[in-house]
Amino acid sequence: MILRLFLAVAAVEIIAVAADWTAVQWMTKPLLGPLLILHMLTRGRRDLVTVALGFATAGDIALLVPGQVAFLIGMGFFLVAQICFILAFRPLLAKYAAPYGLLWMLANLLLWSRLGALAVPVLIYSLALTMMAAAAAGVSRRVAAGGLLFLVSDLLIGLGAAGLRPPAHGVLVMTTYAAALYLITTGWVRSKGRPA
Repeated sequence: MILRLFLAVAAVEIIAVAADWTAVQWMTKPLLGPLLILHMLTRGRRDLVTVALGFATAGDIALLVPGQVAFLIGMGFFLVAQICFILAFRPLLAKYAAPYGLLWMLANLLLWSRLGALAVPVLIYSLALTMMAAAAAGVSRRVAAGGLLFLVSDLLIGLGAAGLRPPAHGVLVMTTYAAALYLITTGWVRSKGRPA
């Protein structure tokens, strides 16, 4: 029931992004993380992934506010979320870290000159994000897919910050992000490993 509600709210949020309904986004986006937290709690999972979803919610709210300061605050909240995910998903296996690390280097090399004052914060945050995706790959296929989609979603945000917006940019960001949260949460709940 909770997951169905999450999917319904996510669908409304994606439509709101596509239609540029800011007021609706303020109602739906802040509900995504809490609904998944509630799902985790009802499944007896009270751990760092739950905490990560809380920080992701704070980041979501910050990113609803326009401007670079709010963007940096949101990035800070998401940085803490990624650290929580990394600690939960550990250990970070070298076989996954290498390809993700290469992707991180290439993305930052391509975007560095276009990001201006955001270049260093994006470099730091994207390193944590990439480590999270690599660590997620060692948990399960579902969590791995969620980690990869989280990386794709934030890479799209980075492209937008660099002035490189593909068509339907906002919809792509929100769709991959909601799917990432869903897959990470449901995959973590299903995983046989003990919560960190």
